[in-house]
Amino acid sequence: TASGTSQADAPSAVEDLDLMASPDADWTARDATLPPAATSGTDAQGMTSEPDPDGTGTLHRITLTVGETEVEVAPGVTQTRWTYNGTAPGPALRGAVGDTFVITLVNDGTIGHSIDFHAGALAPDGPMRTIDPGESLEYTFSADRSGIWMYHCSTMPMSMHIASGMVGAVIIDPPGLAPVDREYLLVQSELYLGPQGGETDAARIATQNPDLVVFNGYANQYRYAPLEARVGERVRIWVLDVGPNRPSSFHIVGGQFDTVFAEGDYLLRDGGSTGTGGSQALALQPAQGGFVELTFPQAGHYSVVSHVMSDAEKGAGGVVEVTP
Repeated sequence: TASGTSQADAPSAVEDLDLMASPDADWTARDATLPPAATSGTDAQGMTSEPDPDGTGTLHRITLTVGETEVEVAPGVTQTRWTYNGTAPGPALRGAVGDTFVITLVNDGTIGHSIDFHAGALAPDGPMRTIDPGESLEYTFSADRSGIWMYHCSTMPMSMHIASGMVGAVIIDPPGLAPVDREYLLVQSELYLGPQGGETDAARIATQNPDLVVFNGYANQYRYAPLEARVGERVRIWVLDVGPNRPSSFHIVGGQFDTVFAEGDYLLRDGGSTGTGGSQALALQPAQGGFVELTFPQAGHYSVVSHVMSDAEKGAGGVVEVTP
């Protein structure tokens, strides 16, 4: 563990897991709304944006501080997560092709950590190196290609650092991305529970049989706090599978996607070549992502799931509440 103490004798938090339970009244869901890419100012996550002095694109700067944070991951179940800026997944960063990102990584944890941004192409040797507690580094990359990209700690054992929450998304908008009425981000991940309040069970990660599969860090959270839309609105949902092990098959019960974008290109756009084409699922392996677009034909409650059904039954579920 990060603290160096043993969890072996403590009972697993699985014993307290009840996915039929509801969160406490003071519980708050993570906001899945995805704001547009900024070109100036400071966003809610502390990322500053300004025109790049070299005259191309926008220059974004953010500090990501590593810590160990005890959080609730399902009703009545807490875990100590390894976090960037106190959340697992970490902050979502967004920009456009041609933008530059300057990341300051600060290690306030108790063991070595690092960061790897898939959104930039560069030699890993320096910027992805592991830094000790109390150290920091600066990581600069250019966003040359569009898509939704994973970032994560790459310190070994990498599976442990990823499963412990050291993950996040970078969205680089495709040129000409159409405006929509609502835009959401869902990051799918797995939890291998240690004891209550404890850290990830490292030995169980290799079984590839997680205790929970979740969107944005909490089991079924958008069942308790549904995503919102109105009949006829165009909705875009970005999805990133950060694993570390399980694929995703993103599906909305009662919905049909007329546009699907995955791994840098459109699989289907506005109904495709026939104009009538539709899609029922966005298939993703770990470290893959994309988005779907749809409109909802009627008011009601549309379940959001990974159609890997055993994972849906472990918490990879939510609801879009559609009103007239």
